[in-house]
Amino acid sequence: MLLLERADHPGYWQSVTGSREAGETLLETAIREVREETGLDAIRHELTDWQAQNVYEIYPHWRHRYPPGTIHNTEHVFGLQLPHPLPIQLAPKEHLNFQWLSWHDAAETVFSPSNRTAILELSERVHRKV
Repeated sequence: MLLLERADHPGYWQSVTGSREAGETLLETAIREVREETGLDAIRHELTDWQAQNVYEIYPHWRHRYPPGTIHNTEHVFGLQLPHPLPIQLAPKEHLNFQWLSWHDAAETVFSPSNRTAILELSERVHRKV
């Protein structure tokens, strides 16, 4: 699992995240965010829309990024399967560092409960494919 350390909140680790831009499909957003945050081309690998979404309360210190009065966000979950850990090119304004971890260690490291849930589900999805 690839985790990224947030530049605006050192010590907070997460997977690739981002917001949909006007006119984008969810798939286009996932492809763009992976490229922007890691330098990876998601089209060259197995990118899967998990058809899952989570509604969560936005942390107060990040609400300024949303329209006034917005306190909840809906995230859509995608998975990107790589053949092995690849070189990462971070977006310096967004992330300070990255690390490749086992799914178990990644689930213990992320700060977001919904991110943790997705990581734990990844293990189940991989075992179902085998």
